[in-house]
Amino acid sequence: MVNIIKKFIRNYESNQKEKEKKEKKPQKKEFISSSLTQSLSFFKNKFGKSEDLTIRKLEIMDLESAIITMAGLVNKETLGNNVMNRISADMQFNGTPIEKYEYLRDKIISSCDIVQISTYEDALYMVMSGFALVVMDGCDRMLAIGVQGYSSRGISEPSSEVMQRGSREGFVEPLRINMTMIRRRIKNPTLKFETSKVGNISKTEICFCYMEDKVSSDILEKVKYKIQQIDLETIMAAGYVMPYLEEENDLSLFSSIGMTERPDTVCGKLAEGRIAIIIDGTPNVLIVPYLFTEYFQSMDDYAIRPYFATLSRLIKYMGFLIASLLPGLYVGIGTFNPELLPGPLLNKVAISVGSTPFSLLFETLLIHFFYELMREAGLRLPKPLGHAVSIMGGLVIGDTAIKAGLIGAPTLMVVALTALSSYVIPNLYEPIAMLRLLFIVAGGIMGIWGVMILFAAGLVNICAKSNYGVPFTAPISPFSTFGMRDVFIRAGWKILAMKDSTVQYMPGAHPKRTKEKV
Repeated sequence: MVNIIKKFIRNYESNQKEKEKKEKKPQKKEFISSSLTQSLSFFKNKFGKSEDLTIRKLEIMDLESAIITMAGLVNKETLGNNVMNRISADMQFNGTPIEKYEYLRDKIISSCDIVQISTYEDALYMVMSGFALVVMDGCDRMLAIGVQGYSSRGISEPSSEVMQRGSREGFVEPLRINMTMIRRRIKNPTLKFETSKVGNISKTEICFCYMEDKVSSDILEKVKYKIQQIDLETIMAAGYVMPYLEEENDLSLFSSIGMTERPDTVCGKLAEGRIAIIIDGTPNVLIVPYLFTEYFQSMDDYAIRPYFATLSRLIKYMGFLIASLLPGLYVGIGTFNPELLPGPLLNKVAISVGSTPFSLLFETLLIHFFYELMREAGLRLPKPLGHAVSIMGGLVIGDTAIKAGLIGAPTLMVVALTALSSYVIPNLYEPIAMLRLLFIVAGGIMGIWGVMILFAAGLVNICAKSNYGVPFTAPISPFSTFGMRDVFIRAGWKILAMKDSTVQYMPGAHPKRTKEKV
């Protein structure tokens, strides 16, 4: 019976996929008509009663013409100076409509961003991207002039990646500005930008950024292929794209796709042979491939002295272990192996557990739930109210619950310490929160052995994980002595400047000259 149901489900899914493929047959492109009336009717029918479509009719060299724009997406001053002021009513030129169009394109319009369009599909995309379309009667093509001027957020330091030293710039939403910030830092012709459109409805522009002499050609082709296979209607954030870039059937809590808002971080990864994926409309840039050890690195590590950077790096690794393992070990030892605790501490824990109505497992889960609840409230509320919620939750609720005998002080202290440790590595907060919950349950059911078994399973999962042929745990596994100079310790720049990065693990990468100074 089970096999029959499985076969039915498989057949149904295959039939649905075939129907979708038939429905998504590529439509024939509709070429622009030489009739101005027909072209304007096309835009009016497409946009209907939309108020942001602007059509201004005028005469250009005795030809009936029109300029089509979208309100709010164009800079009126640029449109006036580069287009309207140069098209005068008394401008004369004898010739066919096509010759007049070419004369306008080559001699009159001075905008640096001019695109010739021959299909209505391209015309719709360009006008909705902030271009002004010049349509002339008798011409079977249009002129798209770059006059973009939509408002956007100014460049500022990203709040999620605050650095003490170095640049204060962070990526913003417009794609071209983000590309400019990368190009300004890497003035090298081998730095390449390639754009593509994703999203059946949104037509979101995605840019591949890489250094031609360093990137792995195999990985680059795989990334481009996976991006082309994305079948989504809209792309509103980088998280929409990430699942399509990861390996199939990847059930790991850790992602092998990095994400950052800092241009200097992206430039550093590009120099190592990585691929950056910039998505229009979001300040988060994806980095492919990404290693587990890079979650514990920050730009501050490379702007300070090596000995302090090494101390900071070790604190991050300790914070990760504390945030993940401490609550589970506390519950497992307190429930099954209390003899492992020192005498004075054992008395405190025994008194605390004996004075509360809940078991140690339920008590820890309850406090963990309250903490996540307060965190979500603090994030979603306005900042002044968010701070008030945190203070109220930490002082009022915590202190009152302890005095009322509902929770124990040692348990609250353990959860608070793990919560504080989890913020040391903000990019790993989501997997740490899930691991912490799993370790608590394992410790409450099987004790220390449950925590150790789950830890070993997680370690095996991380070591077995790879993306595009690059081991997720490199350079620890497979081990590279030279690669370890920037893992647990941060060597000085005289050693870091030697060419031997993690790109050596990438298939198809350009050959590296190991241990040669730049």
